[in-house]
Amino acid sequence: MKKITLCLLVVLTGIFSSIQAQYVYDYKHTADVYYNARDYYSAAQYYNKALGTFKIKPEQVLPYTIAGAPAPTGKMKDYQDVVARLADSYRRFYDYGNAETWYAQLVGFNNPAYPQARFWYATTLRYNGKYQEALDEFKKFQKSYTASDDLSVRTALEISTCEFALSDGQKLPRFTIEKTSGNVNEGGANYAPVVLDPGTLMFTSSRSDNPPLPTASKQKPNPNNRKGTPYVNNLYTATGSENSYDNSQKVKIPMAKGFDQGVSTISPDGNSMYLTRWFMKDGVKQASIYMTIRQNGAWAEPRPLGDNVNVPGYNSMQPFITSDGKYLLFSSNRPGGMGKYDLWYCIMSNGTPGGAKNMGTAINTKDEEQAPFYDAEKNLLVFSTDGRVGYGGLDFYSSEGDFGTWSQPVNMGKPLNSPKDDIYYTALDNSHPFAAGFISSDRESICCLEVFGIRRIKKVISGLIIDCDTQKPLQGATVTLLDTVRRKTISKVTLGADGRYTFEADPQRYYKLLAEKQNYFSKALYVNTDDLLKIDSLDNPTLCLKPYEIDKPIVLNNIYYDFNKATLREESKIVLDTVVDILRENPKLTIEMSAHTDSIGSVKYNDKLSQARAQSCVDYLISRGISPNRLIAKGYGKSRPIAPNSLPNGKDNPEGRQLNRRTEFKVLKRQVEARSDYDNNSSQ
Repeated sequence: MKKITLCLLVVLTGIFSSIQAQYVYDYKHTADVYYNARDYYSAAQYYNKALGTFKIKPEQVLPYTIAGAPAPTGKMKDYQDVVARLADSYRRFYDYGNAETWYAQLVGFNNPAYPQARFWYATTLRYNGKYQEALDEFKKFQKSYTASDDLSVRTALEISTCEFALSDGQKLPRFTIEKTSGNVNEGGANYAPVVLDPGTLMFTSSRSDNPPLPTASKQKPNPNNRKGTPYVNNLYTATGSENSYDNSQKVKIPMAKGFDQGVSTISPDGNSMYLTRWFMKDGVKQASIYMTIRQNGAWAEPRPLGDNVNVPGYNSMQPFITSDGKYLLFSSNRPGGMGKYDLWYCIMSNGTPGGAKNMGTAINTKDEEQAPFYDAEKNLLVFSTDGRVGYGGLDFYSSEGDFGTWSQPVNMGKPLNSPKDDIYYTALDNSHPFAAGFISSDRESICCLEVFGIRRIKKVISGLIIDCDTQKPLQGATVTLLDTVRRKTISKVTLGADGRYTFEADPQRYYKLLAEKQNYFSKALYVNTDDLLKIDSLDNPTLCLKPYEIDKPIVLNNIYYDFNKATLREESKIVLDTVVDILRENPKLTIEMSAHTDSIGSVKYNDKLSQARAQSCVDYLISRGISPNRLIAKGYGKSRPIAPNSLPNGKDNPEGRQLNRRTEFKVLKRQVEARSDYDNNSSQ
């Protein structure tokens, strides 16, 4: 029995040895089969095995050692072909570390048969965060590459991207970022998080209930699953708080065999879900947006949306419904776009999307625009694109707009953006959409997107409000923060005993700070927060508020007129401009401008002259944009002296007459309605 067993082992060993010997000659062919089937992971394994079949001297394969050598022949040529395919396989599988190694070798061959090798070498350097090295290689490629194609156009963008990353990376970060803990990032790809409530996170995952396979395809924004693998994308929920979520459970939504589904959005009432469904046909992804209704606590069979969203023969995916339910946003390569995938939107009516509209050239480029998120309160769009200068791959950008016009998109910087793909922003709390949230990124993974929690680093602007007369902190005053671009009130505080205010603010904003207190003239301060990109706080100059009493005159010094005339001198207009500022900052005030004379001349003459002078002041204020309804001109002549025109001995008193020749203003009334928004603050 032992002999039989021994013979059997010998025979089997011989068979296996024969098979292995046979495979030595088939490694490249097997790798090519996997490569052509777009299974780049398996292709890379077999190209690696194929390299072991060549007898190549070490000095022949070191990068940059054979520059200028003639084109290889025979085994060396075949070896270089395998290196080229191996580098390409690693890149297509998103393993940029190994791809960089093999592209470096391929570039070193200096073989004209691979004219694009340096571009892809530079690309892998950039993906690996080596921006200066990547920049040098892109510039070399730009000088040597003569073809006019997409790569030649893309090179200019890549050069700008490396330069931007080197420069922008010096700024202080606006967010902190940390991979979500618990079992959210478990097996396969995990991405497109959605906060259902403060304790529940829904996300898309390609995890399998079976043990993981080594050939799992990377699930990026356009996942490609090999037929027959257990890695099927579906929706899951997890419970937790902050940035830790456990107890992952598959969402029970009916799904036909052969489909993947995920990347979802929930209607404001929580009863409708819009999600992406896709399948592969001849190696090409076919994606559409579906809707499912919650019935008796369960999700019904999803149904595809109509032609307004899904155009036959094209893909629509990544839906997002706004918090007010008015708009459905999505990404699509449908006709009428700017390039590959564009952002589109539909106006919703009773849960039904209207005709899709492209979001235009202000947002879309000829490359990829994906994964929209829109804050309806702040009118702020966040999306990902690889068609703009950034850090490389898909980057987050923000743009302000109302679906009519959009501002120039702004790169949201590090650490939200990385050299790899960063996509699918969602807020932790819709009432504070950019204080904390989640994103998806493959920055820490060779293969897959993962979920990360983000939290904004507080940027503050602060200052002190005092009484102009006492120079003491003005307790009880209010300070309102207004966005002058979006024309919205951001926040309002009432000052304590220290008279100080502090607001959280965003960099690169234009704010107006309005300080107010009952029976004080309000005052405004305009703040540009560009410096907040480099620092965490701005301390504004101290503002003092001047008290006033209704019907109590305030003398304006240095108001001069031509002799015996009502014509204002130029130096007088400078003083009146201070009244213009007061009236602009206090739009509820109605004032009286009054003029007075000394005792020289008749009553009739002085009354007429003073009235004309008061009217000159009012006319000037009107010319500066102050409403005439808020102004009254009154000449008092010599009827209201504030100093003696003559001394007790009867002699002339020049100093007294000078004081009596004065111009004043006084507050007649102030409307009591509180200012609640920017529009009220801007009225006159």
